[in-house]
Amino acid sequence: MAQPQRPRRATVHDVAAAAGLSRGTVSRVLNGGYVSAEARAAVDAAIRQVGYVPNTAARNLVRRRSQAVGFLALEPHSLLLEDPNIGAIMLGANEILSVADHQMVSLVVDSERDTERVGRYLRGGFVDGAIIVSARAHDPITRLVTDLRLPATFVGHPPDLHHSIPFVGIDNVEAARTITQRLMATGRRRIGVIAAALDRDSGADRLKGFREALGARFDTDLVAEVPLYDYACGVKGMRVLLDRDPAVDGVFAASDAVAAGALEALREAGRSVPGDVGIVGFDDSAWALRTQPQLSTVHQPAREIGQNAAELVLRQVQGTEPAPRSVLLGTRVVWRDSA
Repeated sequence: MAQPQRPRRATVHDVAAAAGLSRGTVSRVLNGGYVSAEARAAVDAAIRQVGYVPNTAARNLVRRRSQAVGFLALEPHSLLLEDPNIGAIMLGANEILSVADHQMVSLVVDSERDTERVGRYLRGGFVDGAIIVSARAHDPITRLVTDLRLPATFVGHPPDLHHSIPFVGIDNVEAARTITQRLMATGRRRIGVIAAALDRDSGADRLKGFREALGARFDTDLVAEVPLYDYACGVKGMRVLLDRDPAVDGVFAASDAVAAGALEALREAGRSVPGDVGIVGFDDSAWALRTQPQLSTVHQPAREIGQNAAELVLRQVQGTEPAPRSVLLGTRVVWRDSA
C-alpha cells in the first residue's frame, strides 16, 4: 500500500507569486528590512493565504544564531529534582526568554562525562548564550565559557569568575548574618551551623555571615560541613552537631532542605523544636512550608534571579546596549515557628 504523500510546504516563491511581488521584496519583509507599507501588507496577506511558515533553522544558520540559550545546572541530578529554588530560577529565566522568542535548553552537569558532553555542545555553537547555576571555583565549564567568549550570566559568583562576565545573586553574607542575629536574640546559647556547599560562593558566604554574627561565641566544633544543599545532608549534619555537643540549642542550616533534614534528626533524638532547639533555614522555598513547625528562613527571590539572568544574557547576545553590570537582589527574613 502506497504511503500517503506529505503536503508540500509553502515557500517564499509561493508567497511572492500570491503577493505579486519579487522574491527579494518578500525576503526583506521576512527579515525586517525596509519596504513600503503596501508591500508589507501584501506579503502579510499572501503568507496567510498560502500558509507559509518561516524556516527558522535556515534563517538562524544564515544569521549564525541558534535562538537558544543554555540553562546549565552544575548540580547532581537528585538535587536538581529536590531543590525548588533551581526550578524557580529556571521558570523565571524561561519567562524572559520566551517573550524574546528564544528557546531555553536545559543542560545538567553531574559528572566528568557530562562536562565533556556539554563542553562539546557549547563549542558547537548550538546556543547563543548561557545561564550557569552553581558554578564552583576552578570549574571547567566556567573556564570554557570564558575562553569561548560566550554571552553568559552566572547565578552566584564563583571566586575565580572572570570579571567581564556578569552575575545575578544576593548578599549571602549579610542575609546569613541577619538571620543568625535574629536566632541569637531568642536567647539561644549554643548555636551551631550545618554549612553546606562550601566549594561555591553561596555556601562559603553563608558560613562567613554566621561566623560574623556570633563573633567571639563562634565555635569551630559547632560547624558541621556537608557537601550539598539537600535533605540527607541536613540529617547527617544535625547528627554530627548532636554528637559533638548534646547541649546545642540553636542551628542555622544553609538551606531549607538542609533544615528539613535537621528537623528529622532532632525528632529522632527526641528534641522538640523550637522548645529544645531553635532552627532557621535559608531560601524560603517550598521546604519551609512543608515542615512542622514551619521554618524561619531567609527569602531569596529565586524567580526574579532567573529573570534578571536571562535579561543579562539577552543584552549580551543582542549587543545593542552597553555591557551589562552584575545584579544583587534584596532578601528578607521570614520568621515562623521553628525558632
